[in-house]
Order: sequence, then C-alpha cells, then structure tokens
Amino acid sequence: MAQPETDDEDAILYPAERPKAFIDAVVAIAMTLLILPLMESVADTAQSEGSALDWLTEHNWQLTSFLLSFALIAMFWFGHQRMFSDVERVSPRLLWLTMPWLVSIVWLPVATALSGRMPSADSLTRIIYIGSMVFTALATMAVRLFLLRHHDDFGDLSVPMLRRGLSVDIATSLLFAAALGLSLLVPPLGYAALFLMFAVGPVSFVVRRMMPRGKA
Repeated sequence: MAQPETDDEDAILYPAERPKAFIDAVVAIAMTLLILPLMESVADTAQSEGSALDWLTEHNWQLTSFLLSFALIAMFWFGHQRMFSDVERVSPRLLWLTMPWLVSIVWLPVATALSGRMPSADSLTRIIYIGSMVFTALATMAVRLFLLRHHDDFGDLSVPMLRRGLSVDIATSLLFAAALGLSLLVPPLGYAALFLMFAVGPVSFVVRRMMPRGKA
C-alpha cells in the first residue's frame, strides 16, 4: 500500500541572497531610525531659541543612548553577518526563526527613545531597554542552534565556527541579563551596568571550555 505524500515545507530551499539583503535593509533602517528623537530635540531647542550648547547640555543622555544603541545594533549585525556568511540556502523555518531577531532590532529604536526621554531611575525603562538586548541575544542563539543542528542543509557551514559563535551567544545573553539585574538591584548604577559587556570575550572562553565536545 502506497504511503501518502507529505508536504514538507522545510524541504523547499531558497537562495540566501534576497533574505540576506532584506535583513541588511531592516538593520540599516533601524539604525537610521535611532537618529529621529535627536532630530526632534534639535527642533525643540531651536524653537525655544536655545543654543547648541543648551541642546548638548539638556540632551546629553539622549545623545549617549543613541551612540550606545547604534554600537549595539552594529554589534548584533556583525555577529549575524558572521553567522550567515556561509549560508547559501534558507528554508521557511529558518526564515521564520529569524523574524524574532529582526523584530528585536526594529524595536530597539523605540526602547532607545524611551531610555533617552525617561528618567534613568525609571526601573521599567531599564527593563525595556536592557531587556530588549537580552531578547536579541537569545534570538541570535536560537538561530545559531538551528543552523548548528541542520548545518548540512544550508551550505558549507563550519561546525567549529558555529559552536564558537554559540559560546559568544551564551556569554552575551548571560551578561546582558546580569547587567539588567545589576541595574535593578543597584539603581544608581543605571545603564553603566552595560559595561559588563566588555567581559564577553573571557566569559565566552569559559563557556566554550565547559561545552561538550561535538563533532567537527
């Protein structure tokens, strides 16, 4: 008796060029949107006949949050570029798994605008801002785990490189979560807790040593 054919959507693979270009475009738009709150604040200062020094004095944290978020999106994008550098084909499941990562990148300009306008002592704002980065790091990890599990399907992917990237993802997620917890437990510290991210290298090294050895 013949078995019915199965409609496995994930058996359909598409060239990766267009998805990569789409991802790059979304990231570029998100990075551009970061500047909009600053443009509005410049217009407000000009309408009140303030000077450039007034604007710099009154909106110094807004400017700082812009630069910080720009650097963080760039960091996430560099990581994603390295992860997808050898991806030649994509499946519907891989594309859908990438969507939460893109949502988190698009959301970051909103979280940045909140952190730039709200008092730094507002714990909910810190949860939204740093929590967004925790989510992005976890979304990156989910995509990398999927690629690691199905590396033969999407191109000539290096398992050792994926495993090395996974250790960075784990370290990044842990340090962002630690920074969030520290900023809530020690309110005066505020966003300075993000300086923990400088420890990504050493922490990822420790994580990599603790990871079980897989097949190369």
